[in-house]
Amino acid sequence: MRTNSSTAEDLLIELDRNRTRAEPLHRQVAASIRESVRAGRLRHGASLPPTRTLAAGLGVSRGVVVEAYQQLVAEGYLTSRAGGYTQVALEPGGARVAAAAPAAGPGTQGVAPAVDFGYGHTDVSTFPRAAWLRSVRTVFAATPDDRFAYLDGRGVPELHQALADYLNRVRGTSADPRHTVICSGFGQGVSLLIQVLAARGARRLAVEDPSPDDDARPLAAAAGMDVVGIPVGPDGILVGELEKADADAVVLTPSHQWPTGGVLSAAARARVIRWAKRRGALVIEDDYDAEYRYDRAPVGAIQGLAPGHVVYCGTASKTLVPGLRLGWMLVPPHLVDDVAQAKLLADRGSAVIDQLTFADFLARGEFDRHLRRMRPVYRRRRDALLAALDARLPELTPTGVAAGQHVVAWLPPDLDEAAVVAAAARRGVALRGVARYRLDPAGPGGLIFGYATLSERAITGGIARLSRAIGDVRAS
Repeated sequence: MRTNSSTAEDLLIELDRNRTRAEPLHRQVAASIRESVRAGRLRHGASLPPTRTLAAGLGVSRGVVVEAYQQLVAEGYLTSRAGGYTQVALEPGGARVAAAAPAAGPGTQGVAPAVDFGYGHTDVSTFPRAAWLRSVRTVFAATPDDRFAYLDGRGVPELHQALADYLNRVRGTSADPRHTVICSGFGQGVSLLIQVLAARGARRLAVEDPSPDDDARPLAAAAGMDVVGIPVGPDGILVGELEKADADAVVLTPSHQWPTGGVLSAAARARVIRWAKRRGALVIEDDYDAEYRYDRAPVGAIQGLAPGHVVYCGTASKTLVPGLRLGWMLVPPHLVDDVAQAKLLADRGSAVIDQLTFADFLARGEFDRHLRRMRPVYRRRRDALLAALDARLPELTPTGVAAGQHVVAWLPPDLDEAAVVAAAARRGVALRGVARYRLDPAGPGGLIFGYATLSERAITGGIARLSRAIGDVRAS
């Protein structure tokens, strides 16, 4: 809620009180505020002080300020709200602000899509605010003062312990609280790791192909490392190709390959670990959404097999909300000091209050409860997507459906991926193809359907639109 806390001094209003030549005071007040809005000193949405407060600060009668406000409201510079709040209604330069439209999807040329299947849009409306607030209150009531000072680069011990307890129980890790480093999501975590590896002489990073194009790949290239793509099969990375790649490290999503959804088999995991031990290489495990599983038994983290050769990376971005910017790494003992130092140099450490709050949230079991609430929600949305694809587009082949917040559907050979994505955008459907995430351009066309933020009705309607778009492609 906004408050009207500004004073007359904050508004920089100067009055000429010479009665023989000056304009009336209410016009001077209005002119000064009008100019501040036009110049951008008062931005859209900024609250002005109550009329009594401003009048007292200026040394004028309240009627002078009331008249000035009324004039500016009539001109559209200000708006009055229930309870007496007065706020700026224009942007700098005098443009009235319209209601914000949804962000445009890829290929829509600025037109907001009717249905956005974009991946990575976790349903932030489900964030358990009341439970989080209870943990915030606990932190402020019970935390010793020294915890709010600067800490080392690893983060707060309470969160290290809470994460170790949770990850060892739920993800099958071999987590040691002493070897945990808190970071601001996977992007920062892999950046710190790449810095440390490059400083130690690493020259080549292997990544799954396809894989995300906005974290490890550009970061490694910027650090001067070669990036090599390892093909992915139905069950994840092809380990035989990894063994031939001469890489110093590999980034894997073994529990739910992104984006194809494959699960690396036990035999393949053992081969990866043997490769890492033989080469002295590092496995960077991105465990981004494995907590959301629907049709399969839990799949443990690969870190539990060889904690001395695997860095386990997890975040709250998919499980809670990305805005928390909370991530964590289980780092092998020989790397933890260097990674912690890199974190300290990067930003002096992640926010302590958020770390302590999340530690209490975990310890209370609220994280488990939130995941239990959300699994059936996401499962219903996934089921709606699969049913709609089966009914409207049976020629598409879904894969990776057993977990996560997205599905990949492979296109038949007669459909060009780029043409389908463009036609879908014209029909009001935003989605992305698999091709943009490939290092090797060869491979079948496929579409990525993120469903976490969409209602079942929106999903069904979106697939109906996509079906018509594919009809457009075939007709052309």
